[in-house]
Formats: sequence, C-alpha cells, structure tokens
Amino acid sequence: MPSIYRTILIPVLLLQAACATSPAPTPAAPGIGKFSVYDAAFHRVVPGGAKIEKVAEGFTWSEGPTWVKQGAYLLFTDVPENTLYRWSRRDGLSVLLKPSGYAGPPLQELREAGANGLSAQADGKVLLADSGSRLVAELDPETKTKTPLASRYGGKRFNSPNDLVRNVDGAVFFTDPPYGLKDIEKSPVRELPFSGVYRLDPDGSVHLLDDSLAFPNGIALSPDQRTLYVSNSDPARPVWMAYSLDARGEVVGKRVFADASDLMGEGVQGLPDGMAIAADGTLFATGPGGVIVFDPQGRRLGRIETGTAIANCAFGDDGRTLYMTSHSFLARVRVNARGVEFAQ
Repeated sequence: MPSIYRTILIPVLLLQAACATSPAPTPAAPGIGKFSVYDAAFHRVVPGGAKIEKVAEGFTWSEGPTWVKQGAYLLFTDVPENTLYRWSRRDGLSVLLKPSGYAGPPLQELREAGANGLSAQADGKVLLADSGSRLVAELDPETKTKTPLASRYGGKRFNSPNDLVRNVDGAVFFTDPPYGLKDIEKSPVRELPFSGVYRLDPDGSVHLLDDSLAFPNGIALSPDQRTLYVSNSDPARPVWMAYSLDARGEVVGKRVFADASDLMGEGVQGLPDGMAIAADGTLFATGPGGVIVFDPQGRRLGRIETGTAIANCAFGDDGRTLYMTSHSFLARVRVNARGVEFAQ
C-alpha cells in the first residue's frame, strides 16, 4: 500500500477482551526493532538470536520488494517518489528506473505516480503493478523496457494496480485499490465503481475474482497454488482473505484467513499489506505493528517489528533472508523458513 498510513488517521476502539489477549513483547533483539511472540512455534520460524538490520534508508514510502535471482539483487519501489531502486550486497543502493510509473506531464488526478508491487520471474523479467499508469506491466531490468499487459476491465481503466503474483501456468493475479488516485475512492476520474481482485490470463483476458473488498492490497499464492491470499487494508475491516482456486484459477470458495482488528489501536502503525510465503506454507504478512507470521491454518505465531509501518516483504539471498520495506528504510532479518520461490 502507498502512504495512507501517513495521510489517514482513523481511530479504532478496542474491545477489552481483545486487549486482554494481546501478547507481551519479548526483549528487544540486537539491531533495530523487536519480536513479539504469540505462540512458541514462532521460534521454529524465527530463531531466538535473529537480528533485524537496517540496510538502506532515505525513502518516502518504500514498497514492493522482489529478489532477482539472476543478478542476486533486490528491487523495490518508492511510490510517492516515482522511483524503482536496486540494492545488492556487492553494489549497495542505486536507482534503476525513474520514473518507475507514470512518465507524462504532472496530473492533478494522481495521488502517487510511481509503480508499486513487483514480482520477479524465472526469466529475470519483473511483473510490475504500475499504480501511476493504472496498468499491469512487465519490466526488463536490463533494458529498462516496460511492456503493458493489461490496463482495463470491461472497457474501463483500472484504479491503480497495487500488487501481483503469477502462477506456474502464466496467469497473473493482482489487486486494484484506488490508492494511487487523488481523493482515493472518491476520485472523480475513477472509472470502476469497486476495488477488484483480478486474474490476467496468458491470452490477455482479464477476469474479476472479487469486488467485495474496500481496499484489496497485498497478494500471494500458497505453495500448491490452490489458495490465493489477499490482504484488505481497510481500517474498518483489517483482514486477510483466502480464496480456494480450482485448476483453472477460478475461485471456488473464500474465507477470512485472519483478522487483525485486535492489534489495531492508537500508536500502532500499519494495516494488512504485502506478503511473502515460505515453502512450508508459513505466511509472512505485513500488518498492524510489523510483519505478522501465520502458520498455514491462520494461527498467529508472532510479529517482526522494525518500529514503524512495514509496507511489504520478500525473501532474498539464499531464500532465508526476509527483506522488509519499512516506511523510510529497507530492513532484513534471517529466518529459518525458506521462500517458496527458492524451493522451485
């Protein structure tokens, strides 16, 4: 999600029962931040000696991390600054693409012109949710060539594509909230009356999977690719949805996977946003307070906290480093889980 945390403050009342079940955080880990433990199984996922490290900083709202295996580097975006960054252990930080999204003259209708979510592919190319240009595209990091894949549903322009993931059959699942538009859901240039969850098939056809979420945001596929996870960054309904998919990628059922209502409150930063999934099905989901770790059944195990809102996360290096775009900086932590894309 873009910078709604910085611009929209919505008070949330907590039930006393919810407060009573809130876990006490463990002592601060070395480096920055800390870990909160909800279940002893958290220690099997995140080792007791784990250290949260700040890797780079100076961003307005960092987002959309993805690891490019071919070059051993991380790509991520700064949505308000319309910039796509490249970071590696060897070369450090550099600008790969600016503008990352909308490249024309200034438009008053845009709230944030940059690209948002990224997803590296096996061939080294990167899927890009181009929020500012209001389309889904594919980027070649070597040539910096951007190829549009879809920009409309039913003849109407998307709101501002936010995050995306591709399955093994080539279908791209993506979310389309209105965060990129000025006045967000009340934008006068909004053409679709809903925020959608979509599937883009290899033949270019776009299929609406759900139009019931106010702010669908992060998106991820389970290791067997039969469950699609979508976060809803709605302060009134901060949940993660789980959609059961058939072999064709059609939704055959849906349920609330997890609810973060009890974690919200004054001073707690973040909403359900980007996600990363491990090969064993463990879900790392950014949300209130940091990255919340869930087992495949939706049981809350613990939380990784950097001290500020975390927009998104992705596995990198050998698959056991979790990189986190944490508001104005990039952070990382070594975990025991291994990213599903590193097990393929």
